Amino acid sequence: MKKQPTNRKYNFPDADLYLQSIERIQYARRDITAFESYSYGIEKIKAFYNLCEKFKNLPDDDELLGDQMITTEKKDKAAENLKSAIRSLMTRVAIKYNNRTGRYRKFGTAKMGDMSDAQLLFCGRRVVRVARAQIDFLADLGVNENIIGRIVEAAKQFEQALNIQQDKIADRDIAVERRVELGNKIYDELVLICNIGKDIWAEKDPVKYEAYTIYESNNEQKKARKNKEG
Repeated sequence: MKKQPTNRKYNFPDADLYLQSIERIQYARRDITAFESYSYGIEKIKAFYNLCEKFKNLPDDDELLGDQMITTEKKDKAAENLKSAIRSLMTRVAIKYNNRTGRYRKFGTAKMGDMSDAQLLFCGRRVVRVARAQIDFLADLGVNENIIGRIVEAAKQFEQALNIQQDKIADRDIAVERRVELGNKIYDELVLICNIGKDIWAEKDPVKYEAYTIYESNNEQKKARKNKEG
């Protein structure tokens, strides 16, 4: 059974989650004596901080997407090389066989430009197989193992590039899942530390109470502080 994707519990950027968490950690350290009465001591604060640092060092989606795009560009180039090798052979085949004949159609290269990656890979293998079976009929057109071998090598390179691209897509999916899971864990801890902080200062200091409020973005937090200072 396929695992269901994990949903983010927070609706602001990861950078804001990190910054808000680090800021609340500083407040909790300042208020450590009060926090200890809630069984939230320095060791838990350190553990929370370590989670934040681990989160900060994870590659973000732009970085992962960039890696994926690079492999896609290489795959696309390999696909064009394979198509070029196939067209070179089919130009020779077309000289001898009309494209409506069975011998031509056996190659299965019609609408090659519209083929999916998987279809193109299978097409390359089929062209090699059919060309070798008809090599005696096509020898006078210069079709030989060198011509066929170019397709074999291009198909091999394309398959390798396709596999690398698929691996990068999978790596990105896994990394995104890990980032969401860790982000949610940090958010849960942020909520906990803020709830404790607000409970500590609820009847004592409204400014410190407000400092433990979670804002949807760091920019909103800055605006709120500016309004208070004004």
